[in-house]
Amino acid sequence: MDLEVEPVEEINGSVPAGVDAPEYVLYGGKGGVGKTTMAAATALASARGGTPTLVVSTDPAHSLSDTLETDVPAEPGQVREDLYAAEIDPEDALAEGPFGSEGDGGNPLAGLLGGDAANPLGGSMPGSDEAAAIRLLMEYLDDPRFERVVVDTAPTGHTLRLLELPEMLDSMVGRLVTLRERMGGMLDGLLGGDDGEEGIDGLRDFADRIEELRVLLRDPAKTDFRVVMVPEELSVRESERLLDRLAEFGVPVGTVVVNRVMQDPAEVTGFDADASDALVAPNHTDCEFCARRWEVQQGALAASQDLFRAYDVRRVPLLAEEVRGEALLDVVAACLD
Repeated sequence: MDLEVEPVEEINGSVPAGVDAPEYVLYGGKGGVGKTTMAAATALASARGGTPTLVVSTDPAHSLSDTLETDVPAEPGQVREDLYAAEIDPEDALAEGPFGSEGDGGNPLAGLLGGDAANPLGGSMPGSDEAAAIRLLMEYLDDPRFERVVVDTAPTGHTLRLLELPEMLDSMVGRLVTLRERMGGMLDGLLGGDDGEEGIDGLRDFADRIEELRVLLRDPAKTDFRVVMVPEELSVRESERLLDRLAEFGVPVGTVVVNRVMQDPAEVTGFDADASDALVAPNHTDCEFCARRWEVQQGALAASQDLFRAYDVRRVPLLAEEVRGEALLDVVAACLD
């Protein structure tokens, strides 16, 4: 059966202006749960309140451009009043900085990371794309143009690997120093510089910057890491593991967002009657599919309520349309407000 759904052009509800959040807001979770939507909605509300805001995606599967319905550049560019956006391309970021190419007198570490006929080591270092992306992110966090930065992070595993980088880089530096002591000048060509110290120093500097980022993530006065999930058992378990791992790193989480909940959007958002007419509610009475899905979701919601009692849990309803453009992002922002 074909269903006709009219696009939502305008919603006459309470549109959030500004957000109650620290300088840095990061959305994390399993891929496909709606992190980009949450980040875009939060950034729009923040900018509407007059706060110069940057929303940046470090997820290789970018959808920020589609969500905001505008072309988002690779480097921060203005897309709305007081709103800037950027989609970091890990491959492009990998060509610069401590993991960049070796050509034209470039990075001395490239000999260790690239793979070609001139480089017998071959391959790329595990996690180097994430490291390259986070290098650019750290630059944006320090950018004085923005009073708030909202980050759509890569899926769970990528995010955790970023937090583990300082130890990994420290270990790499130690091994390179030991190897250089054993091999002497034979390693200088690979590490760069007359005495091979340039490459090692580059790693040390980058490790220090990553540690600065980790300190920032551990400061609840400056950062709110928000975990996004959907009301399904597997997502609840994944989110619980993410929260445990973040706790191991000392990263405080203030909010858990449960996305795509099958209930009337007006009940969650507080929008008025006119808005509820525009937003289609699931029919739990006459639609068997809706009723069964709602039953499954209620079980997951009950479990998540017990597990995440210590957090501020926000619900975002499942909307009839894909969340794209300001009208529906305003609905999402109202749920997060």
